[in-house]
Amino acid sequence: TGLNWILCFLPAATAAVYKQWIPNTNFETASNWDKGRVPCARDVVHFEKDKVVSVFVRSPHALTDMYLPLNGEFVLAAGAAFTAFDGSWDPGCDSGGTVRFADAEQHAWFDPTLWQDVLPSGELKPSGPIFSVDEERVPCHYDDVIFQPETSFRVNTDSSQPVIHLRSISVMGQELNTPSSWAGYLGGPSAPLQFHGNGTLQVTGTGCPDKSGCACGNALDGPRICAALLRASGRQCPEPACQSPLHPLGHCCGVCGATIDLDFTPDFDLQKYQDRLVRELLSQPKYAGVQMAISKVHKAQTFLGITSRSATPLIQIVLIDDRAGVQTGTAAEQVAADVMENIAQNGEALGISSGKMEVATGSTASRQVGSHPVSRITVGTVTGLLCSLLFLGGILFLYRKGKLR
Repeated sequence: TGLNWILCFLPAATAAVYKQWIPNTNFETASNWDKGRVPCARDVVHFEKDKVVSVFVRSPHALTDMYLPLNGEFVLAAGAAFTAFDGSWDPGCDSGGTVRFADAEQHAWFDPTLWQDVLPSGELKPSGPIFSVDEERVPCHYDDVIFQPETSFRVNTDSSQPVIHLRSISVMGQELNTPSSWAGYLGGPSAPLQFHGNGTLQVTGTGCPDKSGCACGNALDGPRICAALLRASGRQCPEPACQSPLHPLGHCCGVCGATIDLDFTPDFDLQKYQDRLVRELLSQPKYAGVQMAISKVHKAQTFLGITSRSATPLIQIVLIDDRAGVQTGTAAEQVAADVMENIAQNGEALGISSGKMEVATGSTASRQVGSHPVSRITVGTVTGLLCSLLFLGGILFLYRKGKLR
């Protein structure tokens, strides 16, 4: 299927990415209490004395008694207060008891399940054909982080890197986007109650400066991210529907579908190319259900059994679909074939010098399933075949002339 793409290059900047923290430590959040409900007037509220916590309180509460932590804070909204229960009838609170505040220490920065993609306004980003590999579900070095206004929180920033770089952090409705403003916030009373762990958050105020994209920067914490993800999903990856699943860089579990690795030139524009793929391919009705992740990554290299990532960047495209059974991955495979065909025709104009494709589907008839080697397609495949034929022809010529035995 040939694609006639219009190669018009309009100015495009790398789109800012906003990631919002999901858990909170608000007093009125039912899941923050061991009884699964907000304390009422006949209850005795119990905070563990050794647990550090910041708690936002939206409204007034009458309570029978309350035990406070040795180190913590209540952040009171306008009109919020605590009063002693006067013994009058309280609807919905017929029998009192001890209600304990849940432990917030386990909420880890590098847990992908605790983040969601949002718009700059904080609203959830609409679902679409674009997804992220697991390492990029956690804030990357050039992302903007949002903690919801009028919420309290506590985050464990334990990390394999001493500094966690971010473009900006918004707390209580205030965006901190300079090193000095962030340093001022860290020096305040709330920051030590909200952030704990060995990783230091650092605000740079700068976005990705390269139109070809920037690597996420979470590779060192990849094992930590995968451990958190598997812990949330039952400690093991789901069984893939294909016999030889693909293992994209930055993703924790194997996938069925296709991956494409692109070598690029200085003319390559990642955001523009992603928009083009969505517009020209993924928006087609026949490719409904196909999702794509595209980002700059660093090649994985293995030496003496140790896998590391080199400084050589490439663009990784991961394609998956919602097909089932033997059809699993087949729509993603067709999208990948269309991408490779277009690269062969227009790669130079797109800023792409070469591409390699791997496929794994649920079809037993596929060459890429089971013990068969995964096919790799490059822009230089035709040239390689011609060279091989010339080489074999030269050997045959020399043999017939008696020059070679």
